[in-house]
Amino acid sequence: MAISEEKINVEGMSCGHCTAAVEKALAALAGVEKAVANLGEKNVTVTYDPGKTTKDDLVNAIEEEGYEVK
Repeated sequence: MAISEEKINVEGMSCGHCTAAVEKALAALAGVEKAVANLGEKNVTVTYDPGKTTKDDLVNAIEEEGYEVK
């Protein structure tokens, strides 16, 4: 299966702890190879296997941490 990269806009991240929480939540999902949150740009770039997880799964993981996906 091909690896996908998704850039997701995240509202509510305001510090390093916020970016770490988002990255950790995404990294816990099956098939996620890398998650890099960018506080300045208010987004996270996720490299993942779409055969193991979906974009909806990524969004749900972010929202469960208390952040809003735009």
